[in-house]
Amino acid sequence: MVAGVATAVIAFRGADGLVADDYYKQGLGINREIARDQAALGMGLAGEVSLASGVARVRLRSTATLPDRLTLRLAHPSRAAEDRLVYPARKAEGLWEAPLPPLPAGRWLAIVETAQWRVSARIDTRAAEAAELSPGVR
Repeated sequence: MVAGVATAVIAFRGADGLVADDYYKQGLGINREIARDQAALGMGLAGEVSLASGVARVRLRSTATLPDRLTLRLAHPSRAAEDRLVYPARKAEGLWEAPLPPLPAGRWLAIVETAQWRVSARIDTRAAEAAELSPGVR
């Protein structure tokens, strides 16, 4: 009896809502992300991202003209409440920087994007080296 009640309490407190009500809209969003990945491929877009000393640095190279402002989304692998959004500004040709509040140690998905394209990389905040950005990293 005690085990049954304990199991029920754990189930209700830890419910993660795996079934989405808006699965159709989520599917359309995934298609848009794939289209932006393809656009980045067509532009020959690649680069690297580094997170050090309270600064996020993005270096990009492309055959197309790149914007002055970007969005850098840092997605935590298991807790969406930990996700961060920063807006790096261009500092020099091919270099963007933004202040970055401290992140919990671990692996993150770094997504550099505009409305037209996106590139991403897996990055570990415990490592000092930069991570390679490329289209389609999930």
